[in-house]
Amino acid sequence: MEKNLVLTGMMGVGKSTVGKKLAKKLKVNFVDIDQTIEIKEKSTIKIIFETKGENYFREIEKNITLEMLKKNNLVIALGGGSFVNESIRKEVKNTSISFWLNLNKDSLLKRLKNVKKRPLLNKENLEESINKICSDRKKFYNQANYKIKCDLLNIDQIVTKIIKLYENTRT
Repeated sequence: MEKNLVLTGMMGVGKSTVGKKLAKKLKVNFVDIDQTIEIKEKSTIKIIFETKGENYFREIEKNITLEMLKKNNLVIALGGGSFVNESIRKEVKNTSISFWLNLNKDSLLKRLKNVKKRPLLNKENLEESINKICSDRKKFYNQANYKIKCDLLNIDQIVTKIIKLYENTRT
């Protein structure tokens, strides 16, 4: 493995779960950008949003993501909003093979229904906020090298599919 393998997609789609399994199978390191931010900032993303604002968070996210993308042989799970950033998208295209993990909105709604740590979802109408975020980000996610429809696949099937596609890019 040379190029990084990058996972993008909505919050709750399973980027971290899939990423950990991919890294294990490919015998490389896994980087969860959100987790890296929380460690570096010694705070949760929710608290960073509340105390310092989304702009501060996006700047930290951009810097950490670009730093990680300079390395090789990583499986990287981006934050849900990372791929919206043009400099991150550009760097991903230059250094990595990217996969958009896509899940239908009903499944996302079920997964995110009781989650309290997602600052962009703490709204009165969860379904409306998921629909808005999905439609705002879709055009960016679509720029990933591959789109994986996760609705009818289990984690192992998703991992197998990604590995096949990833390895085909190297031949």
